[in-house]
Amino acid sequence: MKDTKALKDFLVTSRKIAIITHANPDADALGSALGLFHFLKEAGHEVYPIVPNSYPKFLDWMPGNQEVIAFEDETAYASNLLANSDLLFCLDFSGFNRVKEMSDAAAGAPAKIALVDHHLNPEIKPDFNFWNDKATATAELVFDLILELSGRGAVSKEIAECLYAGIMTDTGSFKHPNTSSKVHRIVADLIDLGANVNKVSRLIYDTNSLNKLKFLGYSLAEKLQVCEKYQLAYFVITKRDFKKFDLEQGDTEGLVNYALSIKGIVIAAIIIERAGEIKLSFRSVGDYAVNTFAEKYFQGGGHKNAAGGNSGQSLKETEKVFIELIKQNILKTKI
Repeated sequence: MKDTKALKDFLVTSRKIAIITHANPDADALGSALGLFHFLKEAGHEVYPIVPNSYPKFLDWMPGNQEVIAFEDETAYASNLLANSDLLFCLDFSGFNRVKEMSDAAAGAPAKIALVDHHLNPEIKPDFNFWNDKATATAELVFDLILELSGRGAVSKEIAECLYAGIMTDTGSFKHPNTSSKVHRIVADLIDLGANVNKVSRLIYDTNSLNKLKFLGYSLAEKLQVCEKYQLAYFVITKRDFKKFDLEQGDTEGLVNYALSIKGIVIAAIIIERAGEIKLSFRSVGDYAVNTFAEKYFQGGGHKNAAGGNSGQSLKETEKVFIELIKQNILKTKI
């Protein structure tokens, strides 16, 4: 690849490198960032993984977690790093609006840009482009990039486990339609390279707090709404719910998938009220493209069957508008 050779030539000299992800980083974003961090650091570069804000505690096991800089907590320090970097890796996002409060500092950085992402319609114009919307996860692209730059021997156990976490979660534990034969071959490589997949899976999925499990039961019993006519199921989670169960960041992740698992449901959603914002997450099966829906109506985007967005209206008004939009847009999909 042309850009791989150009990047390899650029990295011959020791560089100061910042690696950034989208806001509210998930396992693919953080795993990709830390996997790349370990690779570049081992190659002799000065590397700083920077995230816009904090991430769920079930991700803090990742090797290198202690090196991550949260822009919201260390704004001046992170801004200075961005302003003085030679190279800026943009991982798992394709527009600077996705890094929220860090957008001005990131977009204004004088560094060369390397884009590694798999989301549709990239807005960033990079110097080194590793965008591929056919990839199942950004971690898959990072794995490919490391192999092209330095070969299989450069993938340590730490890198393998970080990248496995990203691939596992972005494929829904290999259940999503984007799960390719190539991904299974990559995972086999990661296992051979030392990834303990049982450990990674347990650390992400099986370290629930009692409050989170109580919240799950409450949500399924009291908050789940089903509209069979529109093949829709959704949750509305309020600030009061967060307070009632003393929820932590990430405790609502995966909830929307329970709604989608109902027989006959084509689209599922979760509408979450947090301080100062209303967030929406969408999932679908078949031909209903929730990324288009999110982009058109909720200033969001994502993938065909998994996307998210935001609303500037009240929680009640957002739910009302969402239902009306579903009525207008839902496509009857044969399952």
